[in-house]
Amino acid sequence: MIFGGAKGAVFVENLKFSEGLLKSIETSPHLKGYLTASQVMILVEAPLDWGRLKKAAPDAKFIIAVTKQEFLMGAETAGYKAFSVQDKIAYSEEEGLSKKDILQRAVHELAVKRIVPSGANLVILYSCFDPTVIDSISLVKLDEHQDRLDWQKLRKLDTTISPKTIRLVVELAVSIGREGREGKKVGTMFVIGDTKKVLANSRPIGFDPVRGYTCKERDLSDARVQEGIKEVAQLDGAFVISRDGIVRAACRLVNAPTATVSLSKGLGTRHWAGAAISKVTDALAVVVSQTNGSVRIFQKGVSVLLIETQARHLTIWREHEKEEPMFDYSSNN
Repeated sequence: MIFGGAKGAVFVENLKFSEGLLKSIETSPHLKGYLTASQVMILVEAPLDWGRLKKAAPDAKFIIAVTKQEFLMGAETAGYKAFSVQDKIAYSEEEGLSKKDILQRAVHELAVKRIVPSGANLVILYSCFDPTVIDSISLVKLDEHQDRLDWQKLRKLDTTISPKTIRLVVELAVSIGREGREGKKVGTMFVIGDTKKVLANSRPIGFDPVRGYTCKERDLSDARVQEGIKEVAQLDGAFVISRDGIVRAACRLVNAPTATVSLSKGLGTRHWAGAAISKVTDALAVVVSQTNGSVRIFQKGVSVLLIETQARHLTIWREHEKEEPMFDYSSNN
């Protein structure tokens, strides 16, 4: 929902509220009451006049998310909870981040830091059309967003693989880990990138379900292909995915040596194979555990990210702890 245009009162030198939005806050008892009673976050992308904001809605308990640390100045003095998402979102137009990406990151931070209680309705005020004008207001049901993944962790991976491809594969892996297939838990592995070398370090177990199809028919961005992958995931072996998101092969047995790989106790052959193939190639291995549905991402032989898919509300991302060497890999989870 968007209120008014950008003409009118200048809020501060670099940032102002649209006249329509500010007037709505100041004069509408319904909106003012709603803002006072709800959890309200303001995304601040320029210096803000906290005094004027306090005057417009003196009883509102605004939560301030800023894109640069210096924009925090004065916020806490005015009585507002405030945090910076600058280092989390690598805030830069060159990164290709959309407003949606930035807002999702801020909402994720609210959930992780428990600034806003689980299940709350969150009102967000932000700049939609002009970064110097707060002109838009949205209502977010936090439960619907707490399950979203923190994609900025993936941006930090040192790889030439397309971010879109990584995201597609990880979303699919999380879905498999959480839902399984036909009521049964499913474990599987995706190996992304450096396709020629991955194929050279693996062999077909038997029948390859994707062989003979055109590239268009094997494009992972197609929802029908994703559903087909979920079915094939019940079979043994790994999926080989090109850096641009084409499924090159399925049901592959990884032959990469595991002698130089060290993993923690409890991880089985699928995780060892993922770590091994990521060490001898420039590929990423995304492994879904059949035991608990968790998703691990391996790079250069090391587990770099872990996603706990069974959390009630929030899919938890964390950099994996240092692994203690454990050379018994008899289970297949």
